[in-house]
Amino acid sequence: MTFDLGPAILFCPADRPERFAGGLAKADAVILDLEDAVLPAAKAQARENLLAADLDPARVIVRVNDPSSVEFAADLAAVARTPFRNVMVAKTEHAAALDVFDESYTLIALCETAAGVVHAAEIAAHPRVSALMWGAEDLVASIGGSASRFPDGRYRDVARHARSAVLIAAAAHGKAAIDAIHVDIDDAEGLAAEAADAVASGFRATACIHPKQVATIREAYRPDAATVEWARAVLSAAEHERGVFRFEGRMVDEPVLRHARAVLAAAGA
Repeated sequence: MTFDLGPAILFCPADRPERFAGGLAKADAVILDLEDAVLPAAKAQARENLLAADLDPARVIVRVNDPSSVEFAADLAAVARTPFRNVMVAKTEHAAALDVFDESYTLIALCETAAGVVHAAEIAAHPRVSALMWGAEDLVASIGGSASRFPDGRYRDVARHARSAVLIAAAAHGKAAIDAIHVDIDDAEGLAAEAADAVASGFRATACIHPKQVATIREAYRPDAATVEWARAVLSAAEHERGVFRFEGRMVDEPVLRHARAVLAAAGA
Protein backbone atom coordinates (compact mmCIF):
# COMPACT_ATOMS: atom_id res chain seq x y z
CA MET A 1 0.00 0.00 0.00
CA THR A 2 1.37 3.43 -0.93
CA PHE A 3 0.36 6.93 0.10
CA ASP A 4 0.37 9.56 -2.65
CA LEU A 5 -2.47 11.95 -1.85
CA GLY A 6 -0.37 15.11 -1.53
CA PRO A 7 0.76 17.20 1.43
CA ALA A 8 -2.34 19.20 2.44
CA ILE A 9 -5.25 17.05 3.60
CA LEU A 10 -8.38 18.89 4.73
CA PHE A 11 -10.91 17.62 7.28
CA CYS A 12 -14.53 18.23 6.34
CA PRO A 13 -17.47 17.27 8.60
CA ALA A 14 -19.62 14.70 6.83
CA ASP A 15 -22.76 16.45 8.06
CA ARG A 16 -21.84 19.49 5.95
CA PRO A 17 -22.21 18.21 2.35
CA GLU A 18 -22.25 21.75 0.97
CA ARG A 19 -18.54 21.93 1.85
CA PHE A 20 -17.43 18.70 0.18
CA ALA A 21 -16.69 19.90 -3.36
CA GLY A 22 -15.19 23.20 -2.25
CA GLY A 23 -12.91 21.49 0.23
CA LEU A 24 -11.69 19.04 -2.36
CA ALA A 25 -11.08 21.84 -4.85
CA LYS A 26 -8.88 23.70 -2.36
CA ALA A 27 -6.86 20.82 -0.87
CA ASP A 28 -4.89 17.85 -2.17
CA ALA A 29 -7.34 15.46 -0.54
CA VAL A 30 -10.33 15.77 1.74
CA ILE A 31 -11.23 13.73 4.83
CA LEU A 32 -14.99 13.30 5.09
CA ASP A 33 -15.30 12.98 8.84
CA LEU A 34 -17.91 10.71 10.41
CA GLU A 35 -16.25 10.89 13.82
CA ASP A 36 -15.47 13.81 16.14
CA ALA A 37 -16.65 16.57 13.81
CA VAL A 38 -20.19 15.15 13.80
CA LEU A 39 -22.56 15.19 16.78
CA PRO A 40 -24.15 11.82 17.68
CA ALA A 41 -27.57 12.98 16.55
CA ALA A 42 -26.22 13.87 13.10
CA LYS A 43 -24.20 10.74 12.39
CA ALA A 44 -26.95 8.89 10.51
CA GLN A 45 -27.46 11.87 8.20
CA ALA A 46 -23.71 12.20 7.76
CA ARG A 47 -23.59 8.63 6.47
CA GLU A 48 -26.41 9.44 4.04
CA ASN A 49 -24.41 12.45 2.83
CA LEU A 50 -21.48 10.15 2.22
CA LEU A 51 -23.64 7.90 0.02
CA ALA A 52 -24.76 10.90 -2.04
CA ALA A 53 -21.31 12.48 -2.43
CA ASP A 54 -20.14 12.85 -6.03
CA LEU A 55 -16.38 13.25 -5.57
CA ASP A 56 -13.20 11.79 -7.02
CA PRO A 57 -12.67 8.65 -4.90
CA ALA A 58 -8.90 8.80 -5.39
CA ARG A 59 -8.77 12.08 -3.44
CA VAL A 60 -11.25 11.27 -0.69
CA ILE A 61 -10.57 9.72 2.71
CA VAL A 62 -13.44 8.75 4.99
CA ARG A 63 -12.74 8.92 8.72
CA VAL A 64 -14.82 6.30 10.51
CA ASN A 65 -15.52 6.10 14.21
CA ASP A 66 -13.20 4.02 16.33
CA PRO A 67 -13.54 0.23 16.21
CA SER A 68 -14.85 0.00 19.78
CA SER A 69 -17.68 2.48 19.19
CA VAL A 70 -21.34 1.72 18.53
CA GLU A 71 -21.07 3.71 15.27
CA PHE A 72 -18.28 1.65 13.71
CA ALA A 73 -20.39 -1.09 12.09
CA ALA A 74 -22.81 1.43 10.59
CA ASP A 75 -19.91 3.49 9.25
CA LEU A 76 -18.38 0.44 7.56
CA ALA A 77 -21.70 -0.55 6.06
CA ALA A 78 -22.12 2.94 4.62
CA VAL A 79 -18.59 3.15 3.22
CA ALA A 80 -19.04 -0.25 1.55
CA ARG A 81 -21.92 1.23 -0.48
CA THR A 82 -19.72 4.06 -1.83
CA PRO A 83 -16.76 4.14 -4.24
CA PHE A 84 -14.53 5.49 -1.44
CA ARG A 85 -11.83 3.05 -0.39
CA ASN A 86 -9.36 5.31 1.46
CA VAL A 87 -10.42 5.00 5.10
CA MET A 88 -9.00 6.66 8.20
CA VAL A 89 -9.69 4.61 11.31
CA ALA A 90 -10.05 6.81 14.38
CA LYS A 91 -8.42 5.77 17.66
CA THR A 92 -6.75 2.67 16.24
CA GLU A 93 -5.24 0.77 19.15
CA HIS A 94 -4.52 -2.73 17.80
CA ALA A 95 -3.73 -4.05 14.34
CA ALA A 96 -6.32 -6.81 14.69
CA ALA A 97 -9.10 -4.20 14.67
CA LEU A 98 -8.22 -3.49 11.03
CA ASP A 99 -8.77 -7.06 9.85
CA VAL A 100 -12.43 -6.24 9.20
CA PHE A 101 -11.36 -4.36 6.05
CA ASP A 102 -10.84 -6.42 2.91
CA GLU A 103 -8.10 -5.91 0.34
CA SER A 104 -10.06 -3.26 -1.57
CA TYR A 105 -9.37 -0.73 1.21
CA THR A 106 -6.33 1.43 1.87
CA LEU A 107 -6.16 2.46 5.50
CA ILE A 108 -4.78 5.40 7.44
CA ALA A 109 -4.54 4.37 11.08
CA LEU A 110 -4.99 7.25 13.50
CA CYS A 111 -2.85 6.57 16.58
CA GLU A 112 -4.29 9.06 19.04
CA THR A 113 -4.49 7.18 22.34
CA ALA A 114 -1.81 5.82 24.64
CA ALA A 115 -2.51 2.27 23.40
CA GLY A 116 -2.39 3.40 19.77
CA VAL A 117 1.03 5.02 20.23
CA VAL A 118 2.41 2.02 22.13
CA HIS A 119 1.21 -0.35 19.38
CA ALA A 120 2.08 1.95 16.45
CA ALA A 121 4.69 -0.40 14.99
CA GLU A 122 2.29 -3.36 15.06
CA ILE A 123 -0.38 -1.22 13.42
CA ALA A 124 2.02 0.08 10.76
CA ALA A 125 2.88 -3.52 9.83
CA HIS A 126 -0.72 -4.30 8.88
CA PRO A 127 -0.85 -5.03 5.13
CA ARG A 128 -3.73 -2.68 4.43
CA VAL A 129 -2.21 0.30 6.20
CA SER A 130 -0.63 2.90 3.91
CA ALA A 131 -0.04 5.58 6.53
CA LEU A 132 -0.18 6.43 10.21
CA MET A 133 -1.40 9.70 11.64
CA TRP A 134 -1.14 10.88 15.21
CA GLY A 135 -3.45 13.11 17.21
CA ALA A 136 -2.51 15.25 20.18
CA GLU A 137 -5.71 16.13 22.02
CA ASP A 138 -7.24 12.65 22.19
CA LEU A 139 -3.85 11.27 23.19
CA VAL A 140 -3.48 13.64 26.14
CA ALA A 141 -7.08 13.01 27.19
CA SER A 142 -6.46 9.24 27.09
CA ILE A 143 -3.73 9.55 29.71
CA GLY A 144 -5.59 11.98 31.95
CA GLY A 145 -3.90 15.18 30.80
CA SER A 146 -5.56 18.50 30.11
CA ALA A 147 -3.55 20.14 27.29
CA SER A 148 -1.16 18.96 24.59
CA ARG A 149 0.50 22.37 24.23
CA PHE A 150 2.02 25.05 26.39
CA PRO A 151 0.32 28.49 26.33
CA ASP A 152 2.89 29.67 23.76
CA GLY A 153 1.78 26.94 21.32
CA ARG A 154 4.68 24.51 21.77
CA TYR A 155 3.83 20.85 22.19
CA ARG A 156 4.42 19.34 25.61
CA ASP A 157 6.99 16.55 25.78
CA VAL A 158 4.41 13.77 25.86
CA ALA A 159 2.90 14.98 22.59
CA ARG A 160 6.32 15.32 20.96
CA HIS A 161 7.16 11.78 22.06
CA ALA A 162 3.96 10.44 20.49
CA ARG A 163 4.59 12.37 17.28
CA SER A 164 8.10 10.91 16.99
CA ALA A 165 6.99 7.39 17.93
CA VAL A 166 4.30 7.30 15.24
CA LEU A 167 6.63 8.75 12.61
CA ILE A 168 9.37 6.21 13.37
CA ALA A 169 6.95 3.28 13.50
CA ALA A 170 5.55 4.22 10.10
CA ALA A 171 9.01 4.61 8.57
CA ALA A 172 10.18 1.30 10.01
CA HIS A 173 7.50 -0.45 7.98
CA GLY A 174 7.83 1.65 4.83
CA LYS A 175 4.60 3.53 5.45
CA ALA A 176 3.89 7.26 5.30
CA ALA A 177 3.25 9.44 8.35
CA ILE A 178 0.76 12.33 8.49
CA ASP A 179 1.27 15.16 10.95
CA ALA A 180 -1.56 16.33 13.19
CA ILE A 181 -3.67 19.43 12.72
CA HIS A 182 -2.66 22.88 13.94
CA VAL A 183 -5.76 23.89 15.87
CA ASP A 184 -5.16 27.66 15.88
CA ILE A 185 -6.57 28.52 12.47
CA ASP A 186 -5.32 32.12 12.51
CA ASP A 187 -1.77 31.22 13.57
CA ALA A 188 -0.21 31.04 10.10
CA GLU A 189 3.29 31.57 11.47
CA GLY A 190 2.96 28.68 13.92
CA LEU A 191 1.50 26.43 11.25
CA ALA A 192 4.33 27.29 8.85
CA ALA A 193 6.95 26.43 11.46
CA GLU A 194 5.20 23.19 12.38
CA ALA A 195 4.80 22.15 8.75
CA ALA A 196 8.44 22.97 7.99
CA ASP A 197 9.47 20.80 10.92
CA ALA A 198 7.19 18.01 9.64
CA VAL A 199 8.91 18.09 6.25
CA ALA A 200 12.39 18.10 7.78
CA SER A 201 11.44 15.25 10.11
CA GLY A 202 10.06 13.01 7.38
CA PHE A 203 6.28 13.41 7.43
CA ARG A 204 4.59 13.00 4.06
CA ALA A 205 1.58 15.22 4.71
CA THR A 206 -0.06 17.49 7.26
CA ALA A 207 -3.77 17.46 8.06
CA CYS A 208 -5.67 20.72 8.41
CA ILE A 209 -9.08 21.92 9.53
CA HIS A 210 -9.59 25.06 7.43
CA PRO A 211 -9.00 25.83 3.73
CA LYS A 212 -6.89 28.89 4.63
CA GLN A 213 -4.26 26.51 6.06
CA VAL A 214 -3.75 24.64 2.77
CA ALA A 215 -1.45 27.14 1.07
CA THR A 216 0.84 27.36 4.11
CA ILE A 217 1.20 23.60 4.25
CA ARG A 218 1.84 23.26 0.53
CA GLU A 219 4.51 25.94 0.67
CA ALA A 220 6.30 24.13 3.49
CA TYR A 221 6.36 20.84 1.57
CA ARG A 222 7.44 22.43 -1.72
CA PRO A 223 11.26 22.46 -2.07
CA ASP A 224 12.66 25.89 -2.93
CA ALA A 225 14.57 26.52 -6.15
CA ALA A 226 17.98 26.39 -4.48
CA THR A 227 17.26 22.99 -2.91
CA VAL A 228 16.01 21.59 -6.20
CA GLU A 229 19.12 22.84 -7.98
CA TRP A 230 21.33 21.27 -5.29
CA ALA A 231 19.50 17.96 -5.67
CA ARG A 232 19.99 17.94 -9.42
CA ALA A 233 23.65 18.84 -9.06
CA VAL A 234 24.53 16.28 -6.42
CA LEU A 235 22.77 13.49 -8.29
CA SER A 236 24.58 14.48 -11.47
CA ALA A 237 27.92 14.45 -9.60
CA ALA A 238 27.14 11.02 -8.18
CA GLU A 239 27.01 9.56 -11.68
CA HIS A 240 30.78 10.02 -11.91
CA GLU A 241 31.69 8.95 -8.38
CA ARG A 242 32.07 5.65 -6.56
CA GLY A 243 30.77 5.30 -3.01
CA VAL A 244 31.18 8.23 -0.63
CA PHE A 245 32.36 11.49 -2.17
CA ARG A 246 32.77 15.19 -1.37
CA PHE A 247 30.38 17.73 -2.90
CA GLU A 248 30.34 21.44 -2.09
CA GLY A 249 32.29 20.76 1.09
CA ARG A 250 29.92 18.08 2.34
CA MET A 251 30.28 14.32 2.52
CA VAL A 252 27.75 12.62 0.29
CA ASP A 253 26.65 9.01 0.72
CA GLU A 254 23.54 7.04 -0.16
CA PRO A 255 21.25 8.65 2.49
CA VAL A 256 22.10 12.08 1.08
CA LEU A 257 21.34 10.85 -2.43
CA ARG A 258 18.01 9.41 -1.29
CA HIS A 259 17.17 12.83 0.15
CA ALA A 260 18.08 14.46 -3.17
CA ARG A 261 15.83 12.06 -5.06
CA ALA A 262 12.99 12.80 -2.64
CA VAL A 263 13.47 16.54 -3.18
CA LEU A 264 13.10 16.14 -6.95
CA ALA A 265 10.08 13.89 -6.51
CA ALA A 266 8.41 16.47 -4.24
CA ALA A 267 9.18 19.20 -6.76
CA GLY A 268 7.85 17.12 -9.64
CA ALA A 269 11.22 17.52 -11.32
